[in-house]
Amino acid sequence: MLDQCMILVRVPSCNLLGRRVKRTVLIIHPGALGDVLLAVPAIRRLGGRFPQHETVLLASAAVSRLLLECGFISDWLPLEGQACLGLFSGTSSISRELNSYVNRCDLAVAWMEDHDGALGSFFQELGIARVQIQSPFSPGLRARHHGHRFLETLGETTGDIPPEGMVQVPQHLSEWGKDYLEALRISRDQPLVLVHPGSGSIHKCLDPKRVAVLIERLRQGRMCPLVLEGPADQDAVDHALQYVGQPPLVLRELDLSQLAGVLTQVTFYIGHDSGVTHLSALLGVRTIAVFGPTDHHRWAPPGSHVTILRGSSCMCETWETVKECTDKPCLKVPMEEILLALE
Repeated sequence: MLDQCMILVRVPSCNLLGRRVKRTVLIIHPGALGDVLLAVPAIRRLGGRFPQHETVLLASAAVSRLLLECGFISDWLPLEGQACLGLFSGTSSISRELNSYVNRCDLAVAWMEDHDGALGSFFQELGIARVQIQSPFSPGLRARHHGHRFLETLGETTGDIPPEGMVQVPQHLSEWGKDYLEALRISRDQPLVLVHPGSGSIHKCLDPKRVAVLIERLRQGRMCPLVLEGPADQDAVDHALQYVGQPPLVLRELDLSQLAGVLTQVTFYIGHDSGVTHLSALLGVRTIAVFGPTDHHRWAPPGSHVTILRGSSCMCETWETVKECTDKPCLKVPMEEILLALE
C-alpha cells in the first residue's frame, strides 16, 4: 500500500545521498496533440521564467515524449496513466512517482477547468505555494488565437509576445527519418510532399476525390507525393486512394517522434486543421493547411512558412450544423490555389 500512497508532509529537496536536487514546475495539459502543441510557446515561457527548475509535463505520452526529446521539458508523466490517477480521484494520496515532483514543486499550472476547486485545494494541501488553474477556453480570456490564450493564462498579453523560434528536432530523429525514407527507396530527385488526408473529424477534411486529384497533380508537377496514415486515418486514406491511378507510398504506424523525423526530410506538408499540421508548422516545414468549418484566426498554426487556404466562408452556426452540411463549400478550395501555394 505504501508503494501507491504518500504522506502529505514536505521534506527537504535532496536525494538519499544528501545532494541538492532541482525544484520543479508542474504543467498539466489534458488536451489533444494540436492543443498541446499550441501551448508550446507558453511552456517555453515557463521554462524561461524558471531556468533553475525542472519543467515537468503531465499530458499524453506521445507528445510529452517528443517535447522531452526536443528539450522543451525536463520530464513528463502520462496523464492517462496510473501515476497521475490520484490527482482526479478525489482521494488524499498520489503515486510515489508523482510525489517525487510535487514534493519539490514551486508552481503548478493546470490548463483545464476546476469548477469545484477540488484540484486547486488538492495542490495546496500538498504544500504547493503557487497554483494557477485556468482553461484556455475560459470566457474571461481576451486573446483570439488559442496559442495566445495559453500565454494569457500566465499573465502575458499578445503585445508582450515576441516571435517564437521553431522546434529543433534532435539529430537522431532527423537521421532516423532520413534512413527510413531511404529504406523505402524514395527518390530524392524530386521535392517530397507529405499529404495527410485525415484529421480529428471527417467534417474538417477535403473530399477524397479532391485529395486524389491533388496527388495526381503533384506527380504532374514533378513532385513526389507521400501519404500519411495515422491511427484514425485509414478510412480517409482508403477513400482517397481508390480514385488514384497509381497509388503513392503510404507511411503508416509512425509514432510522433518518428513522424517528426520524417517531417524534417520533406519539402512540403499538406493537411487540414489537425495536430499533425501543427507539428509540421512547429518544425518549420513549409505547410499548407486547408481550413473549413473551424476558425483559422483561432486555430491555425502561426508562421510565415504556413499558408492557410479556405473555400467559401463557413455559414454553419454550430458544430451540429456542420455535421448536417453535405455540400461543405468552405472546404472547396480551388486546386490551383493549393498548387500555387507550393510555388
